[in-house]
Amino acid sequence: MIRGIGIDVVNIERFAETIRRTPALVGRLFTAKESEGLTARSLAARFAAKEALAKALGAPGGLAWHDAVIEGGRGEPPVIRLTGTCADRAAQLGATRWHVSLTHDEPVAQAVVILEG
Repeated sequence: MIRGIGIDVVNIERFAETIRRTPALVGRLFTAKESEGLTARSLAARFAAKEALAKALGAPGGLAWHDAVIEGGRGEPPVIRLTGTCADRAAQLGATRWHVSLTHDEPVAQAVVILEG
């Protein structure tokens, strides 16, 4: 049974400009391992995934960015690892599995998240 679904779109150039202006934002949004060696385009897709996840979780206040880690890439399918606030909210919704799909094609990056339980 689907417990939640979320979708988000990010303008890649706007996101790239934002992280050029405020480089510390990368560390606030992503873990070091999660962002290591990635282009702004790939980071935009991962940010879209985090936003889509928040929507799938019902967008409650207090979710921590580092409690949702987007892994995979470079030929591996993307996976979301939930801990802390995000894992707690998923459990409240009865979600036991989650799925993510990422895409980027200039000028946008997009992600869809489905929670299942």
